[in-house]
Amino acid sequence: MKFNLTAQDPLSRARAGEIETDHGTIQTPIFMPVGTAGTVKAVHQRELKNDIEAQIILGNTYHLYLRPGLNTLEQAGGLHKFNGWDGPILTDSGGYQVYSLTEVRKIKEEGVTFRSHVDGSKHLFTPENVMDIQRIIGADIIMAFDECTPYPCDYNYAKRSIEMTHRWLKRCCDRFDITEPKYGYSQTLFPIVQGSVYKDLRVRSAEVIASFEREGNAIGGLSVGEPAEEMYAMTEIVCNILPQQKPRYLMGVGTPVNILENIALGIDMFDCVMPTRNARNGMLFTKNGIINIKNEKWKNDFSAIEADSDLFADTVYTKAYLRHLIHSGEMLGAQIATLHNLHFYLWLVKEARQKIIAGEFYEWKKVMVNRLGQRL
Repeated sequence: MKFNLTAQDPLSRARAGEIETDHGTIQTPIFMPVGTAGTVKAVHQRELKNDIEAQIILGNTYHLYLRPGLNTLEQAGGLHKFNGWDGPILTDSGGYQVYSLTEVRKIKEEGVTFRSHVDGSKHLFTPENVMDIQRIIGADIIMAFDECTPYPCDYNYAKRSIEMTHRWLKRCCDRFDITEPKYGYSQTLFPIVQGSVYKDLRVRSAEVIASFEREGNAIGGLSVGEPAEEMYAMTEIVCNILPQQKPRYLMGVGTPVNILENIALGIDMFDCVMPTRNARNGMLFTKNGIINIKNEKWKNDFSAIEADSDLFADTVYTKAYLRHLIHSGEMLGAQIATLHNLHFYLWLVKEARQKIIAGEFYEWKKVMVNRLGQRL
């Protein structure tokens, strides 16, 4: 993997770049649609590529390990062959999913034992076998196994947690470096900065993560319930330490406003379930603000979902029709809303990139932040 910085905004830390992988080039800043179980919910791969214009999508180690399982994925030739997506893929290590299984998991130095949410069977994730699992899944970018602390989190717990995450990272790197990719293309390992909302822990973790000198770095443990201002403060601290010449990935973030604010702090890569999950509940993100399509006010609104969009679904279908579909529980409603939200998120980061290159990002962001957060 190679990363080339192509532009820097003069009034903020925002930057534009390109990540080269064996499955294609990714223009940053970028939003990555979440395909947890091998699918971005309600969307065909052709729509992802041609209509949403996604450049990279996510898979999840925990979910893919349980279903369809490693034997199936290996026999298929990896996740790209299995799901028919020929662009870059990133896999989350499963650390966040295991963390969220608070009732059925136990964290020790060796790793994490947990019970499957599918059938209750018992499993062990260690830094080593999570590297092996991600080799079999075959993503272009794979994540180190870490512990994602909850919010709020006791300082001493957060301190012990980052120390273990750093020891686990050493084990991840050792295993990754003595194993080979399985399917004839290269893979890249990103470590993850943790430390909850404690400045000194974030500084220490960022310094340790940077010292491993991997090709890219991630920031985890934010967007887990803390106020947005805390997220921005921690991101700024970490971006001041992580190397300029490598991509920075802020995991699990977030709203359109969160994305723009974090681009301004120097983040290059984002993912979040919000555009897909909220779409299925009737929430649309638009250039002028947020629409709850379930509301009565849209019942007889026969205007296009977003008239100036270049997405077919935005101009062919009306707000009234989409409201009807969502209210009726029709699958097409979830599909249209998901297409719209993902297309909007990809439009937003593409527009941000163009503004950075033109040197106009800072003023544009101020206008957009005010507009995107309002409820219509």
